[in-house]
Amino acid sequence: MHDNKRAQQPPEHLVVGRVVRPHGIRGALILEALSPMIRSIEPESVVLLGAPPEQVTVLQIRPHRDRYLTQIAGCNSREQAERYRGMELRIPFDQVDPLPEGEYYYWQILGMMVSTMDGESLGEITRILETGANDVYVVQTAEGKEILIPAIAPVIKEIDLDNRTLRVELLPGLLAD
Repeated sequence: MHDNKRAQQPPEHLVVGRVVRPHGIRGALILEALSPMIRSIEPESVVLLGAPPEQVTVLQIRPHRDRYLTQIAGCNSREQAERYRGMELRIPFDQVDPLPEGEYYYWQILGMMVSTMDGESLGEITRILETGANDVYVVQTAEGKEILIPAIAPVIKEIDLDNRTLRVELLPGLLAD
């Protein structure tokens, strides 16, 4: 799940997983990955579990089928592990590996001003819709209308993080009323 509030600064912590259930009798936890960044967690990493967040030290983490198996300090029984069921696992944002070139976090895109390659102002990105194929940027015009901009290479031509602008080349029919 992504926070679609207007954010121009990185979050303090990034949600990377969720505790699905305890595993075994010695306090191990099964984690569902919510972000590929879960791979950055290593033994001795300090992570946050739940809300309000509780700092815990990861003793061990490894892939387990299509999930992750982890052991955290102080969790030594199935009963202790049960209290973590359903909790989100967060890591400090400064421990997150940089994204590959051309990929952006939602907080970097939200609030950007959008214009065409000809310089026509379209409005501000207020939301990001996740579709199966690609994200769609929802642009609010000065008149209060919404324009849906597919986040695909033929449309998105330039992203300027420093100036908080995005330039697009509209495909035929994209602005049809």
